[in-house]
Amino acid sequence: MRKFLLSFLILQGAALAQPPSTPTGKESKTYHGTSVPDPYRWLEAAEDPRVKAWIEAQNAHAEASLAGYSGREALARRIQQLATTAPTRTSPQLAGQTLLFMKDTPPAAQPVLVGQSWPGGTEKVLVDTNGDANPSAITDFWPSPSGKYVAYGTAVGGSELTTIFFVETATGRKLTDVLANAAGGTTPPSVAWDADETGLTYVRLPKDSLFNASLYHHKLGTSEDRAVFGQGLSPVAEWELTTSEDGSQAAALVHFGDGAPTQVAMRGPQGWRMTVGAEADVRGGGRWLGNQLLTVNYKNAGRGEVRLDGRVLIPQSQWAVKDVYPIRGGVLVARVWGSEQRLEHWSEAGSLLRVVDLPPTGIGLGTVASSSSSPDALITYRGWTVPERWVSYNAASGQVKTVFELAPVGDYSSIVATRSEAVSRDGARVPVTILHHKSVTPNGQRPTILYAYGGFGVLQQPNFLGTTLAWLERGGVYAVANIRGGGEFGEPWHQGGMRHNKQNCFDDFYAAAQLLHESGWTRPERLGIMGGSNGGLLVAASLVQHPQAFRAVVGLVGVYDSLAHEGFPNGTYNIPEYGDSKVKDDFEAILAYSPQQNVKPGTAYPAVFLHTGENDLRVAPWQTRKFGAALQSATSSGQPVLLVTQTNAGHGAGASFSQKVGKTALALTFLAQHLGLPEEPGSAR
Repeated sequence: MRKFLLSFLILQGAALAQPPSTPTGKESKTYHGTSVPDPYRWLEAAEDPRVKAWIEAQNAHAEASLAGYSGREALARRIQQLATTAPTRTSPQLAGQTLLFMKDTPPAAQPVLVGQSWPGGTEKVLVDTNGDANPSAITDFWPSPSGKYVAYGTAVGGSELTTIFFVETATGRKLTDVLANAAGGTTPPSVAWDADETGLTYVRLPKDSLFNASLYHHKLGTSEDRAVFGQGLSPVAEWELTTSEDGSQAAALVHFGDGAPTQVAMRGPQGWRMTVGAEADVRGGGRWLGNQLLTVNYKNAGRGEVRLDGRVLIPQSQWAVKDVYPIRGGVLVARVWGSEQRLEHWSEAGSLLRVVDLPPTGIGLGTVASSSSSPDALITYRGWTVPERWVSYNAASGQVKTVFELAPVGDYSSIVATRSEAVSRDGARVPVTILHHKSVTPNGQRPTILYAYGGFGVLQQPNFLGTTLAWLERGGVYAVANIRGGGEFGEPWHQGGMRHNKQNCFDDFYAAAQLLHESGWTRPERLGIMGGSNGGLLVAASLVQHPQAFRAVVGLVGVYDSLAHEGFPNGTYNIPEYGDSKVKDDFEAILAYSPQQNVKPGTAYPAVFLHTGENDLRVAPWQTRKFGAALQSATSSGQPVLLVTQTNAGHGAGASFSQKVGKTALALTFLAQHLGLPEEPGSAR
């Protein structure tokens, strides 16, 4: 392999001004009578010594190119500074009188699991994976009904493949039980405790498979688990298990592939049985008001209605339902409309009592820890300039009190969020939030990053800017578009950007770029676009459809060969969202936008930076290799196409502190280099 790498380096020269050369093959695949060339298929073989050498050469080429930016070290230092915050808390859960949460203390590699008596108890670290010989990350945790035990999952190397362990909260004693193959990656891990806390039901994958997840029961202190439900139900079953507060009731919410509606199975005296089918179009909820199940249904209600054991409790209204949570005497309903969110308090009779007194604009709701037996809820939220904040809410008085807030490292008080709308090709109005320092005004020259996601009903909600401040304080602009494919206006907005409607996502994004030009913020030579995963597909499709509209493109763990994606395990799970190439109409729709198949030789493509993790189970790392190789061969602009493969990393979940900071620094360095961001804060205002 070293000889192969050496030949790459000799050919490219010491300065690595040109990318490593990439051989092509004659492979192709025929779909419905259409032959589709696949000349870079050899790059799919990650263990091939030639591929390993090629990856090393590409990493070296990227490093040499990025090293040419004189402001790199100062920008990276500032990003590290902004990321090294005081300890922060996330993901609170209440079980009995115990509060459990994750605590992140930068620059420690991973957050730890903490428990404390609630309210007012002393924090106690229950699980800390930072000292493990083989470092792992906590993927999730599930307290037992009384809080006596906590089941927690860990995964190694960013793979997300989960193993479940157990800890006793009062003592911190680790139990000897270990549950391997407990999902992760393609299908999420989940747990439902028994009421007596002697065992639990959990999601398990067959050994060495990423398909056919089903439910198994484990009794603490034993080694033999038994299958209880879902065996043979669907190869792409994805489960969420949920129990009532006392553990007496349990439900399994299951959907067959990403983007598909949820079905509901209930646990009864005779075992599990399906009670709600896909026709109800359940896409949210799963919590309990007493012993009755709350769901969010979308059948004939595109913005969602709240149901309680199947009967309508709260009909749909103007704002779409994001989620629903129990509280004594009623429910809390999280709603979204475009880029705005709010939390409403409703009675159990279905009457609106009040809108919870949170900031009225610019926030993204996080976790709500609550139960039907308590009048108090713990609510988390963030805003563009507001880091993680927890407040308590009292149902009787309506009073809101701050119980935790993170003091940011930088000064975000001068950052302004300007809201606007882009008009897409078919007339759809797309919200765009433009973030900038208050002294930065439109002059047509601002180095600008446009970001979006647009898929799977995922909300692109206000989130703390964090390290992006390093871009804004240097006079840059950061814009976020709420394009179709997300859930910002309910299920119709999602469906407007999926399957045969996927082109709407790219049209919406291009319209947002045009808005930034027309409103005077920037011009194509100063505009960069960035997205990850499905957002990587978004920026790649935008790149090949409108190469003249952008100066720089950053794709992170993206889907670029959409036809080949479904042959990768998680791609099979994605078929409900993207379509199935075995169906002719779907194939034609996918082929029309798939970035890999739409790269045109001799095109002046902008500068491109692609990043992937070698252990990614959601999007194959070869997606980045093949698309990058095609762009390097095709472009006539002389602008670089850079590829970075990160070792011991996956899709992003479970990344260590240094990995997250390093990836951010690489992306912003690349964009600063090609968009002309001033090297000193304040120099371009």
